[in-house]
Amino acid sequence: MPDGMAPAPVAKAFADATISIPLDEITTLHPVTDTVRASRKYAQITASVREVGLIEPIAVSIDPRTPGRYMVVDGRLRLEALKELGERDAVCLLSSDDEAYTFNKRTNRLAIIQEHKMILRAIELGASEDRVAAALHVKIDHIRRKRRLLDGISPDAVAILEDKHVSINAFDALRKMVSERQIEVAQAMVVMNRFTVSYAKTLLAGTPDSQLIAGRRRRQKTNGVTDEQLSIMQRESATLDREFRVIEETYGLDHLDLVLAKGYLGRMLANVQVHNYLERHHKDILAELMQLTEQQATVA
Repeated sequence: MPDGMAPAPVAKAFADATISIPLDEITTLHPVTDTVRASRKYAQITASVREVGLIEPIAVSIDPRTPGRYMVVDGRLRLEALKELGERDAVCLLSSDDEAYTFNKRTNRLAIIQEHKMILRAIELGASEDRVAAALHVKIDHIRRKRRLLDGISPDAVAILEDKHVSINAFDALRKMVSERQIEVAQAMVVMNRFTVSYAKTLLAGTPDSQLIAGRRRRQKTNGVTDEQLSIMQRESATLDREFRVIEETYGLDHLDLVLAKGYLGRMLANVQVHNYLERHHKDILAELMQLTEQQATVA
């Protein structure tokens, strides 16, 4: 920014405080259908509003066509749940944007470890397991299982998977491994971007007995797999893990070298004399080099 120039003011997207608006003054662009009302998501929202009230305000904007009315920008299901429960007003956040912008497109689904911590925090604050289950519209056994989610899991493995959407059953496989192996498996899941129970069980099958918790039973051996084949798979799994770590450590530098090389190649081919020389004497090489530069342009 040039000296002496003040930064341009940034317009506020929302009002500084929430406001209470009667429900009959709020309209939605898309009505809530019977199919949506029958969905699990709507049932969870209704249960949450019934048990603990409206936690997240409804985002609204002023209806430019009808004075004194508001349009829902985000939160039409919460609005419908309030109406169904007989409420008259809603806590709203007034947006200066009058377009139907969906804020949930910028919202990430809560990871399972974060959900576990949220449940623990709610119970610490005095909420019973029954009430938490009712608020989330799930069975109490589901809450108890998530409450014990990290029992027997290494803190280092937890830190690696904290923001990942891991299958709840994958933690059962992790508990059968020693802490060091849990960390290795968690790193492998992140590198491969695979967090399913089937992948966790595959890594468990490839875990040597020395890295299993004493008294923990490995998944039953697959029919047709001999002890020798299992031993080979374990060695290959260890080798693959080491190779992935090497690739992960050098990937950034290798990618930078590739980008620089392709950039140099593009500038070289832009030289008319070089281009003409290759066209006269090395057409095949020129075609290959041109293809590489075109691929780089496509990636960019």
